[in-house]
Amino acid sequence: MKLSDFDFDLPEHLIATRPANPKTSAKLLVAGPDRIEDLIVADLTKVLRAGDRLVLNDTKVIPARLSGTRTRTGEAGTTQAAIEVTLLEPQASGTWSALVKPLKKVRDGETIKFSDALSAELVSRADGQASLVFNLTGDDFDAALADVGAMPLPPYIAAKRAADEQDKTDYQTEWAKHSGAVAAPTASLHFDQPLLDTLAEMGVEFSFVTLHVGAGTFLPVKVDDIKDHKMHAELGYVSAQAADEINATKRAGGRVIPVGTTALRLIESAAKGGELHAWEGPTDIFITPGFPFQIADALMTNFHLPKSTLMMLVSALIGSDRIKDIYAHAISQNYRFFSYGDASLLMPNGSELP
Repeated sequence: MKLSDFDFDLPEHLIATRPANPKTSAKLLVAGPDRIEDLIVADLTKVLRAGDRLVLNDTKVIPARLSGTRTRTGEAGTTQAAIEVTLLEPQASGTWSALVKPLKKVRDGETIKFSDALSAELVSRADGQASLVFNLTGDDFDAALADVGAMPLPPYIAAKRAADEQDKTDYQTEWAKHSGAVAAPTASLHFDQPLLDTLAEMGVEFSFVTLHVGAGTFLPVKVDDIKDHKMHAELGYVSAQAADEINATKRAGGRVIPVGTTALRLIESAAKGGELHAWEGPTDIFITPGFPFQIADALMTNFHLPKSTLMMLVSALIGSDRIKDIYAHAISQNYRFFSYGDASLLMPNGSELP
């Protein structure tokens, strides 16, 4: 298939720069094979039923944008340079891959200071990215980063406004637990604790998995034939408990509904022979039309960028022609798009709607 098969025209005013308030007042487009309903997120109580299982990504977004200084002493005396760092992904070695601007102002082995508590040494560089080793780890690193870092808003929001303190709450899920993501699993941003409690009381169940969303999620597809695209890898973890819970729901006839494309990509990466297995490691799974889904019965997700890998994923789930109709409806009804936008619930096997 060609990249142009996943293109559409989006009016600029439909790109959301702030989330709905309250969260659950965001619009929710519920779509089956031949029916669309316009609801709000709070109406999930009317669509979900006892025995359904929501799969939630419990990664925690770190405030990955940092401003610091590099200090150097030489023949000209002591000089400083302002350095901007965007953390990309944690590496198994304990380093962080990062964008450093201007990279030419920092030599390997030099230190960038972000605060009295936090600094990092640039240990190597490759392909325009740097590898950094921070002076802190664990909870100490998280606390120091929280003090000085800014949330790494997606490019289409950052182009319209700077990140602020409100984003540290808005761009984090209710159940965020394991630090490491530099982008939020955005469909999950629509949930608050009262809605979670109500769903639980109804008999809807929850399983938690972890996929640390990397900045590569925003990289454009640059090939015309999508089979030539190479996906970025992201670190994920599916516990034995989560696998057992999800398999039990499948056996009992309940619906397994990942909240967000990250949760869906992870459980499909960990699936084998129609069952989910405990799993840990990097995944670069690329889901395009024709993909044989093994675990996911439906998907709650936001509305995605034209010509993106996520448009390919939702096309694979519910059909290329059908997704075009769904997006055309969303645009005609002024749904808000992208990370802070409204949500959809895609149900390829049909849906029981109010």
